Amino acid sequence: MARQRWTVADIPSQAGRRAVVTGASAGLGFETARALAGAGASVVLAVRDLGKGERAAAAIRRAHPGADLSVRPIDTASLDSVRAFARAWPAAAPIDRLVLNAGIAAVPRREESADGFERQLATNYLGHFALTGLLLPALSPSARVVSVASLAHRSGHIRFDDPHWRETYAAQPAYRQSKLALLMFSLELDRRLAAAGSGIASLAAHPGLAVTEVFRRGDRAGAFQQRAGRILFSLIGQPAAQGALPILYAATAPEARRGGYYGPDGFREVRGGPKPAAIAAHALDRAASDRLWAMSETLTGVRFAL
Repeated sequence: MARQRWTVADIPSQAGRRAVVTGASAGLGFETARALAGAGASVVLAVRDLGKGERAAAAIRRAHPGADLSVRPIDTASLDSVRAFARAWPAAAPIDRLVLNAGIAAVPRREESADGFERQLATNYLGHFALTGLLLPALSPSARVVSVASLAHRSGHIRFDDPHWRETYAAQPAYRQSKLALLMFSLELDRRLAAAGSGIASLAAHPGLAVTEVFRRGDRAGAFQQRAGRILFSLIGQPAAQGALPILYAATAPEARRGGYYGPDGFREVRGGPKPAAIAAHALDRAASDRLWAMSETLTGVRFAL
């Protein structure tokens, strides 16, 4: 059980450990990378925009002079980009913390990735499924894979008959599906790792309502929509640094359990420090998880070496 006021000061030393954080150029990913670097980890900022990634790395170095950082390109909406990232990973550089954070939300009009996937499902889930499977041989024996889920999973539904929303499209339900899929993947991955006798653990976390760029609507929202979203989240949400705490807890706390899910301890898990979070019953459906895994393998062409 997480302590009531667990903070970055409680992160154990990460010296000698290597972390990869997707979407680390801003928001939750940036705060996660900054805290891990401050605890002594060697951190790889895996980002879509290298310019933003380098600026983020410079900001982290200002906060933590001497931080061991590198910036590598990846677009989780592109399987070609995910495969290129994995191919380029040095064999002699085991990964101890893999944080699956990159995401977009509320894309107002349906968009497809280069692979023909609905963009939110591609970015938030399918790219991370593929990346984890491809990097599995590079994970250290006691590594942790942390998937950044969302409160939105509670009202999500996997549309197995039309996961890419080709017949009809609704922005928020598509987002909820992607985050439900990522949480179900995290839980199923840990079950499969444990069954294989692996010391690698899969955990998940959510930030509550954190003020980040994720609701940029795929960079398609107008100025008024963006401003309204920022105002709403600033009123009821919490800063990204606070929202990152459950992610950091899952990634580093010795007491965080494999297969666990963590979120804020405040009212309805909107704000606060990290604690075990509620998982909707439909996210625990083993038959649906198996079906999702099989669908994900088919769509990505990635099989896990378990």
